[in-house]
Amino acid sequence: MNALLATLLCIAAAPAPTYWFHAADLNDAAQSVSPGTYAAWAWSPAHSAGQLTINDQELRAKAGSPDANATYHWVKVGDIACPDGNVTITLGADVAAVALSTAPDFNPATVTQRSRVHDNPEAVIDGRGQQARHTHTVFTMPEFHSAAEWEAYAARLRTQVALTSGLYPLPDKPPLNAESSGKITHDDYTVEKVQFEAYPGFFVTGNLYKPLGDGPFPGMVSPHGHWTNGRTEEGERGSVPARGITLARMGIVTFMYDMIGYQDSIQFPHNWGTEKEKLWGIHPFAFQLWSSIRAIDFLQSLPEVAPDRIGCTGASGGGTQTFALTAIDPRIKVSAPVNMISSRMQGGCLCENAPILRLNNSNMEVGALMAPRPMLMVSATGDWTRETPRVEYPSIKSVFALYDAEDRIENVHIDAPHNYNKDSREAMYRFMGRWLLNEPGWEDFTEPEYPLEAKEALRLYPDGQGADAPNQEIIEAVRGRIEAKWEKELLLAKSDPAAFAAAHRGAFAQVLGAEVPSANDLACERFRMEEFDGYVQENWILGRKGADDAIPALFFRGTRSTPQDAVLLVSGHGKGTYVNQTTGAPGALVSALLDGGKAVLCIDPFLVGEQTGVLKKTQRVRVGGFMDTFQPTDTGYRVQDIITAAAFLRARRDLTDTIDVVGEDEAGVWAILAGAVDGTFATTIADLSNFDRHDDEAWVAHYYVPCIRSVGDVATAAGLIAPHTLYVAGTEAAQELAPYGAVSVGNSTTDKQLATLLK
Repeated sequence: MNALLATLLCIAAAPAPTYWFHAADLNDAAQSVSPGTYAAWAWSPAHSAGQLTINDQELRAKAGSPDANATYHWVKVGDIACPDGNVTITLGADVAAVALSTAPDFNPATVTQRSRVHDNPEAVIDGRGQQARHTHTVFTMPEFHSAAEWEAYAARLRTQVALTSGLYPLPDKPPLNAESSGKITHDDYTVEKVQFEAYPGFFVTGNLYKPLGDGPFPGMVSPHGHWTNGRTEEGERGSVPARGITLARMGIVTFMYDMIGYQDSIQFPHNWGTEKEKLWGIHPFAFQLWSSIRAIDFLQSLPEVAPDRIGCTGASGGGTQTFALTAIDPRIKVSAPVNMISSRMQGGCLCENAPILRLNNSNMEVGALMAPRPMLMVSATGDWTRETPRVEYPSIKSVFALYDAEDRIENVHIDAPHNYNKDSREAMYRFMGRWLLNEPGWEDFTEPEYPLEAKEALRLYPDGQGADAPNQEIIEAVRGRIEAKWEKELLLAKSDPAAFAAAHRGAFAQVLGAEVPSANDLACERFRMEEFDGYVQENWILGRKGADDAIPALFFRGTRSTPQDAVLLVSGHGKGTYVNQTTGAPGALVSALLDGGKAVLCIDPFLVGEQTGVLKKTQRVRVGGFMDTFQPTDTGYRVQDIITAAAFLRARRDLTDTIDVVGEDEAGVWAILAGAVDGTFATTIADLSNFDRHDDEAWVAHYYVPCIRSVGDVATAAGLIAPHTLYVAGTEAAQELAPYGAVSVGNSTTDKQLATLLK
């Protein structure tokens, strides 16, 4: 059901029926009400007449509010008969809402004032909905003052890179089953065609260039980037074979492998996947990152390769793969990402924009994860790396300086368009000669002439007929491996919840893009306080410093001075659910909790309730196709808002540290996820009655969080909440979560039952 219908049903349960209709929700259809005659009120501009039609009656809301500062006011426009239980409403452009009630003392202005922070129909503007970071956002790199400070940050970022791709924790590695063919021998190197299985049935394909002799030689993995001809590209702006040939001649075994969808890697198109796969961390970036990890495994399996001397280099999209690989695989000892690490362009392809990859960082910080291992940054005057000598290079070099390793990072700036041309390659050869070969005399090395094989001779499947395992079959198999891997992790949640939380709470929070703020992180503003018989109501906007968030909240507290325990109530239909929409007084649940000595906070999380417009629905600003790479999803923000609201309660000196959280209807999922991240809620009550955690389509439609299923979703959440109390409404969900400490409360809860559970 939609939010308006749910609100109307809730209101209809009141002794005197009252209905609220917002302009943003109305359409031409008749609205259902109880038969009767209603007093009709319009929320209209205070200084101009508002026009509306109700059941074909043309009505006018007169201007002239007693409050000179009011922009909108409530005006009674007449009595409306609805004998058949239907009402048709058409509002003029400036009329925000209509309220119908049979209560003789009904005053919508009072209800509005007590159920909203602002007494006008404008949405509370949450800046997060107006932000839209994207691939061309200009980023600045944070400052780090010590190696310890950087390493703490780096550990979190490495986890994040792994999380993006279903690689947290790193999965078991199946046999490579490597095959080589078509070896061509030259006077000073050989080249052959290679394929191996990164996952069973999913093949990595490429060419292996080797020096002559037994070695052991250093090894090099080299992804090619978005060249038209992939690993066989040959031209002035870039030659992939020249790279392999020259490195082999230098004495480095080099594996040039296909990006997905290029040349012989034809099991998937280059750009593929949906949000359903992203729930599992399955997407092109993930498959390419895993392919690169397995490429190292392949090189290390060769007897002529020194396993502790592996380098990596690539340009453009291959540069992204290079620094992503070096971020999480310490086996790369030397790297050269070319024409890619930028403060102003983060990669334009799906294969470079993994979900959650850049929630709080840019490619500069990911690239800096190479420190203190030697890294060459090659940049160009004619692309997005044009500022590298004065922006990106000094920023990343500052991290190397924390290790006294400034001599291990270099920048070579080439006067050229986007490239991996001869000048760029020669800079890389010289760097690899110094650091990977660890030999003197490479300072003036230039690339010699090289023979060029026919493209068909380098291809495993020149006719385009390669491995034929259906890609959906591969996806399902990988998903099964991720699920089985996490089921093993969940065994610890059953046997030792504290150890499970210590191991995984931080990573779970990273998937959601959520954090627990301290009292000093909060930025909250109170707009109203009023004392009533036995309780105080305060209307707040809650937020965090620098986060630009704005969470409308109603806080209720008994008048006694001793500290009180608190309950945080969250409904998918907004905080108005907990206010009597006829009188404006606290609703039944809030009243029962106040009577029990509890303080109560009700909030509108991201784009819910007062965060949506009454006149027009608030829409989140979206730019580009990779929003989930750069910002949390709506669900992630809503989980954060519950955590922020709990931090606000903890920061109050008139409350104890005991906080219970209730999530009703859609907010049940938000609440259980928030409880997992926070880890301190005394009791969490989560309505999962209409939720099937195994339904990926439901996750996408209602609770989209990329990678959430790869870390166990609500099962992990339940394990992270333990040993605190978790009640679950929804019999099937409760049974499934029972091994992790969840207690069933049936398929639904009543206000009376909730009040009893929260005594």
